[in-house]
Amino acid sequence: MNLDLTWRLLKGGGRRGMLGTWLTLGAVAVATALLLFAVAANSAFQARAERGAWRNPVPVSSGAVAVEASRYDFVRDQAITVIDLAALGKAPTPPPGLPRFPAPGEVWLSPALAELARELPAAELADRYPDPEGVLGDEALVHPGELVAVVGHEPGAPAMTAARSDDWIVAKPPAKVASLAGKPSEDAEAYRMLSLIASVLMVVPLLVFGGAAARLTVARRNQRLAALRLVGATPGQVVTMTVTEAVIVALAGALTGAVAFALAVPLLAGIRMQGGPWFVSDLFPDPLILAAVLVAVPLLVGLSAVAGLRRVVVSPLGVAKRETPPAMRFVRVLALLAVLAAFPLLTRGTSVAIVAVALALAFLCVNLAGPWVVGMIGRITAGSARGPARLLAGRRLVDDPRSAWRTVSGVALTGFVAGFLGLLSPAAFDDQAAGPPQLRVTAPAGQAAELTGRARERLREAGVTATVRPVKNVVVASLGSAADAATLDRARTALSGLVPGRTPTTETDDQRFGTQILADVRVGTIVVLSVSFLVAIASSGITAMSSVLDRRQAYGLLRLAGTPLEVLDRARRAETLIPLTVMGGGAILVGAFCAMPFMIGGINVIGVTTLVGCVVAGFAGVIGAGALSRPLLRSVTADPAPRPD
Repeated sequence: MNLDLTWRLLKGGGRRGMLGTWLTLGAVAVATALLLFAVAANSAFQARAERGAWRNPVPVSSGAVAVEASRYDFVRDQAITVIDLAALGKAPTPPPGLPRFPAPGEVWLSPALAELARELPAAELADRYPDPEGVLGDEALVHPGELVAVVGHEPGAPAMTAARSDDWIVAKPPAKVASLAGKPSEDAEAYRMLSLIASVLMVVPLLVFGGAAARLTVARRNQRLAALRLVGATPGQVVTMTVTEAVIVALAGALTGAVAFALAVPLLAGIRMQGGPWFVSDLFPDPLILAAVLVAVPLLVGLSAVAGLRRVVVSPLGVAKRETPPAMRFVRVLALLAVLAAFPLLTRGTSVAIVAVALALAFLCVNLAGPWVVGMIGRITAGSARGPARLLAGRRLVDDPRSAWRTVSGVALTGFVAGFLGLLSPAAFDDQAAGPPQLRVTAPAGQAAELTGRARERLREAGVTATVRPVKNVVVASLGSAADAATLDRARTALSGLVPGRTPTTETDDQRFGTQILADVRVGTIVVLSVSFLVAIASSGITAMSSVLDRRQAYGLLRLAGTPLEVLDRARRAETLIPLTVMGGGAILVGAFCAMPFMIGGINVIGVTTLVGCVVAGFAGVIGAGALSRPLLRSVTADPAPRPD
């Protein structure tokens, strides 16, 4: 009977009642799609770390089956990952993407590197990896289009025995390994940690938005349920109907959001991180995780809907009479202040999990304190009003601060993200190499002078004009000022193998990976802020329309009393923009405060520009989303006569 009554009430709300239902469904769909994106980002970085683990050897002292070394080569401003392998005795299990362990002298190239070797002149690339045996499978690649070469050697070859400095940025020394399983590299772990923090910055606002979706058209629902309580419905029946209605709508929204995410995955795979795009399969979360999200979202919406029923169950007559609920307590603000006071201590360690929990707590406390601050803003606005629009706005903020907070919470929480990331947005390296390119090769001790002569001969035979000299234990080849990318690559090829296992590099090459991670942090910042703005704008538009539906009877009575539509519209804008200005600015300051323990150096121009852009985009998005509710306001006040519902 409860299910049948719930379905009848859901269908019997009329066109505007169904509009509220569609708004809830849309809000849940947006939240689910973006939540799946945040979850998939972590899964994708985990998949990348596992794909590249075989290149990061785990040294063993006994039971070794192979020797493995890795280094970076460069061509046309792109990095090539080179893996040198040698079997100790019987050929071991081959690395991922290879049909067999490479024999001495065999070369295997990734599809993109093989294609590039065919396109460029042999002296610029192919001569470094002559007569490739075949191409690597996708299992060996971190991302599509990656440039990878696997070279087989004898165990006693110089490339597999030469000592190297462990801190050399473009190479790892040979290591005896028991298998080629390896482990995720330090870079991969760093990206996973950054992904976890970015996920917290995206997920918490999404959870707040998903919970707020259950409160859309809450006034209409409370009025309806209070009427049922007054005619004899039990508290259990009221709770059952509320949960059933919320879960039905939320489940439909969650499924819609999952479909939207699946359709968007091919587009998301084009986002370049760690040097390239993504395999589409990496962006699909595990089926168990997908099922957990599809269960958790309706459950969250159902619990949030039940949380708002206390007044309906305890005092249905008060709801029916539209009595103003008691004011919220200052303890909400105290909770935020306590977390901010403890935040520097919580983030002092190196545990990423603790940092993520601290950020989540700060997020949730901002959301907890928001309604109290909005209520205080309403009292100040009403007390200082000099016109009817501001007076109406202030009284509405005081009457229902939670609803007003839901309208601006998306942008306020986005302000937190912008404040946090704005200060952390890194600057580029200031000491970029200038002038003609210089290739450098680190020589073994005492061999720099001899290798300098060999380098001159190789460059002369390749037709490359260069000045070669030893600088301590480094052979430095300075190319002419007219050297272009092709000349530089011919010089790289000529000097390849000058010192077995070592790659000729420029100063830019040595800084390449630091530059890449800074660029990836900027891309991640843009992605996180884009997700946050989508949440903020969707939240503002949906909750603004829902607020109009909730108050349509009040709007109708005000129109009957002679209030012009323009005054009502100005009041609607004021009750959004006034708390938005205060709460958005406060959230930005809180985010900046939370970023201070992680700052390296001073504030840079990019960070300030990002922060200002966020503020402008946030206000523009909320104003634009709020404007969508003006036609609905005109519609609900076109016939101001009170309706029986």
